[in-house]
Amino acid sequence: MIQLYKAGTTILRQLSEVVEQISADDFRKPSKALSNSTVGQHLRHTLEFFICLEQGFELGCVNYDKRIHNKAMENDKVIALHTIKMIEEFVNGTRENKRLHLEVGYEPDSEECVTIETNYLRELTYNIEHTVHHMAIMKIGIREVADYIKLPADFGVAVSTIRYKEATVVSR
Repeated sequence: MIQLYKAGTTILRQLSEVVEQISADDFRKPSKALSNSTVGQHLRHTLEFFICLEQGFELGCVNYDKRIHNKAMENDKVIALHTIKMIEEFVNGTRENKRLHLEVGYEPDSEECVTIETNYLRELTYNIEHTVHHMAIMKIGIREVADYIKLPADFGVAVSTIRYKEATVVSR
């Protein structure tokens, strides 16, 4: 279990490192490569999933569709950094693998949800994978709008891909 908490902490710290480097203007600058979305929007989206998990942990039910879409977080890197810190505290302070319900709805013209049994560690795993995916997308935007940023080598790269690349190099 410790590796889940370490993975969560690692990606959150990588996000902080990038947000600290990016200028306020570039944080909210639309990227053509990202269909005119911004690094800040992708970060907000990612962080709000963690917020949903934290709220769901308290309530016993997680619903990622009912996110707040906090515009301040996507436009103000100070607010984003504060949010990352709060999420890191939640991830590192939550050790109970509590049983949860996950509400999902896939009908575009209906608010009806399906409820699925899950647990905190499963949802933490999902959030880690979701974040890595969005970090890969953010990397594309960062290279376009803020190419001065020094990205961590494994920013937006799944651990399985890192292992595969290392094994491929060793076997050559």
